[in-house]
Amino acid sequence: MGAPRSSCAFASLLCCLLSVVLAQRVQVANEVTGYLGKAVTLPCTFATNYPEIKVSQVTWVKETGGRKQNVAVYHPDHGPSYPMERGSTRIRFRSASLEDATLIISPLLMTDEGTYTCEFATYPLGNEDGITNLIIVAKPTNTAKALEVKASKVEVPVANCTSANGKPPARITWQSGLNGNSTVSQVLHADGTVTVTSSYNMVPSKEANGQRITCEIAQKTLAQPESIPVTLSILYPPEVTIDGYDDNWYLSRNEANLICSAKGNPMPTEFVWSTTSGPLPKSVSVVGERLIVRNVDASVNTTFICQATNRVGQVSSEQIVFVRDKPSMDGAGTTGGIIGGLIAAIVALAVLATGILICRQQQKNRTDREEDELEGPPAYKPPPPCQLSEETEPVPKLTEAESIPLKTPYFEPSITDDLFGGVIATTMEEAPRYHELPTLEEREAAGEAGAGLEDEYLDQINPIYDALSFTANEDETALTPMATDKAFVMSRAMYV
Repeated sequence: MGAPRSSCAFASLLCCLLSVVLAQRVQVANEVTGYLGKAVTLPCTFATNYPEIKVSQVTWVKETGGRKQNVAVYHPDHGPSYPMERGSTRIRFRSASLEDATLIISPLLMTDEGTYTCEFATYPLGNEDGITNLIIVAKPTNTAKALEVKASKVEVPVANCTSANGKPPARITWQSGLNGNSTVSQVLHADGTVTVTSSYNMVPSKEANGQRITCEIAQKTLAQPESIPVTLSILYPPEVTIDGYDDNWYLSRNEANLICSAKGNPMPTEFVWSTTSGPLPKSVSVVGERLIVRNVDASVNTTFICQATNRVGQVSSEQIVFVRDKPSMDGAGTTGGIIGGLIAAIVALAVLATGILICRQQQKNRTDREEDELEGPPAYKPPPPCQLSEETEPVPKLTEAESIPLKTPYFEPSITDDLFGGVIATTMEEAPRYHELPTLEEREAAGEAGAGLEDEYLDQINPIYDALSFTANEDETALTPMATDKAFVMSRAMYV
């Protein structure tokens, strides 16, 4: 009976210990990444639900190349100790306790990289540990630059891109529209960092000068690839042309100029003027790349030479000058045509603008009229026609003779042509027209008979003017030889 009981007791103790072992935990990070020169934290804590388990000591051990070395030790009686760097404060515990063994290293060195084990010495279970792998990365310094090379037909490096002291090594690529290729090289430093250099190679030409290519660098410490633009610098000798000659240099012309235009890499800084016939004429002066002729004479009827120089080479250009006796008028017609065309264009624009303004004004007036019509009849009411009062004297009814219209009827004359005598006879059915009546002198010579005829005619052609007459007095009738039954304000001859 004793043996079975002892077996049961042992089994229960084993289960209890197993549950204790499963309950205790060493909490660490499997992998930690630290940046070179910065601080890094290696977390490590011990947790258990059983107070019977006692922790007596905490130790950090580093394994590098198969060799183990104590980094930091904490004992409650002796305090913390750092065997790997005695007297140094670069490595330390975050809090000196048996429950929290978190380790801080600052600043990080590349030699700190490796595998770290956090161990807790416990009773009665022995040592419990957790392993952390420390990875150190270094952010590189990235640069790119163009290489000054002379234009040639041989492929050479024209630009370099460098990612220095990085870990892990950077990856460099080129973005370019030129016909080139790249090469890459690496240098491993003693601290474990790597410098990567990439060269862009091509056949240098003057057309490639000033072209832009881009170096792109990707590395673990960069959130996104870094792009660095590079402007190529291809050296080539000057390219020279002479400007300013208009083929119209004539005697006594003032201020004629020649300009030596040169480009190159680097830009030319030295210009020398000369002629094919010897030194420059006395009437010529030079200011930099400009040749100035104050007064054109026969001495400038020559060939001028401009030589431009940069640190790559010297190049010259020539300009033949022909001096005329008189100005050339070849360009006058062209100039006049241009001026005439400009004037015609201005006039056309003015006419167009005027037409647009008129159309707009007419449209506005038409719109205003339509709006007025929509508003309804006008508010103005004309006055009622006047009514004759009972006291108003009625207008006497005209007699048949007085009802002749104001305008004399047109009578078609009958015309008889006397082909042999050349006299045309005209007959009228009525009395003669007013312009055919005799003049005042003729009337005086003819006597009263003519006056009566005129009055009778005037009564026929202008009866409306009778309304302007009034009854003559008896005295006036007796005194006036030409008086009739009516008196006129003025002579009837005035009413034509």
